[in-house]
Amino acid sequence: MSDRTMTEAPAPAPSRHVDAGDEGYSKDLKSRHINMIAIGGAIGTGLFLGAGGRLAGAGPSLAIAYAVCGVFAFFVVRALGELVLYRPSSGAFVSYAREFMGEKGAYTAGWLYFLNWSTTTVADITAAAVFAHYWSAFTDVPQWVLAFIALAIVLTANLISVKYFGEMEFWFSIVKVSALVIFMLVAIYLLATSHPIDGHTPGLSTITDNGGLFPSGVLPMLLVVQGVVFAYASVELCGVAAGETENPEKIMPKAINSIMWRVGVFYVGSVVLLALLLPYSAYSADQSPFVTVFDKLGIPGTAGIMNLVVLTAALSSLNSGLYSTGRILRSMALSGSAPKFTGVMNKGKVPYGGVLFTAAFGVAGVGLNYWMPGEAFEIVLNLASIGILGTWGMVMLCSLFFWHRSTKGLVSRPSYRLPWAPYTQIVTLIFLVTVLVLMWSDGGVGRTTVMLLPAIAAALVGGWFLVRGRVAELAADRD
Repeated sequence: MSDRTMTEAPAPAPSRHVDAGDEGYSKDLKSRHINMIAIGGAIGTGLFLGAGGRLAGAGPSLAIAYAVCGVFAFFVVRALGELVLYRPSSGAFVSYAREFMGEKGAYTAGWLYFLNWSTTTVADITAAAVFAHYWSAFTDVPQWVLAFIALAIVLTANLISVKYFGEMEFWFSIVKVSALVIFMLVAIYLLATSHPIDGHTPGLSTITDNGGLFPSGVLPMLLVVQGVVFAYASVELCGVAAGETENPEKIMPKAINSIMWRVGVFYVGSVVLLALLLPYSAYSADQSPFVTVFDKLGIPGTAGIMNLVVLTAALSSLNSGLYSTGRILRSMALSGSAPKFTGVMNKGKVPYGGVLFTAAFGVAGVGLNYWMPGEAFEIVLNLASIGILGTWGMVMLCSLFFWHRSTKGLVSRPSYRLPWAPYTQIVTLIFLVTVLVLMWSDGGVGRTTVMLLPAIAAALVGGWFLVRGRVAELAADRD
């Protein structure tokens, strides 16, 4: 999918829409930051921790689920990339929803995104605490204490300046990518030499002798799709970061286009290698599958190093969540649909009100880790999935409205486009609805989460009636 798709289109006309939430930011994110943020968004806790339990449930067919969800994740971020090239904004899809769908659309998009990241924050600090328990020095430390420490460290760094966020994410991503490359090289060597792992000889027979590609049937693979979607939850982050980027027109297309092959190599490739190294039943939800492999290899220290890497992945995701929600909440606050204090900036040009508001939900997650340490991750993961589906849905709706306006000559699409519009948007929206159906079909926590949709909708409607007066007042002032 070339970024030169339909290059005969005219240069995009300047947008007449002005988002007050875009003012006041520094442009401190460089090309290397955006490229690594794009990688970090495509490699996170969902792979490093979530793949273990999903391999145990769906077997090697998990690679198919990652590939399919990866394609739709790419469509979402490509659609967002087209909008970014049309008008870079730190408010990202919330700002575009405001332009194409009005304040109600922006309000809905923003609070669904907040639902996504406030719950993901809890998932990330829970994952960090679980990873820390791997080392004997932390075994006796309560999970909630470790979760609180993780939140405090990342929050402090996030409040200083966007430059610190960019540097943290850059190095977090370097660690994650390096670790995955090393794992894949080791895995390829083990396969090529048929080196035994825990008394088992790796190879294609690992799959064929243990039930094949679908050891428990096709249904388990379909049911894990909801969790796989969570693994791609941060791909939209580079769109949010565009508002604090130098030359987004040059940087963003390259960063977004690279997501597709990263998904293929790191997600699908890693899962295929994991399935070839050990029987799917050797993995579990309690441990990163990468740690499992190195543990069973018995090489001193390697499992501990890999565990440090997956801890880094959790902290990276937490870092990204605090950053992005801070910017989204500021865009909403300055239009009246979020509390005023979430729009306040500090001297480092960080919207610290929104960052602290998200962190407050992380503190609530610390309590969840105290009361339900065993179930905390799975509970918030399902709630986060609702937020992710809503966010991706709003991105595709914005893209669809943008395309529709372009057909009337009201806006000009940039040369960097989502291919096959409007069919791509429609198919992606159908896929997102299908994921909801699969969550319901899974029963248990997934069904309970879907049953919460009326309550979430009621909360959104009730909240709108509370803020609509201020939203109308601020809109009138702007006009």
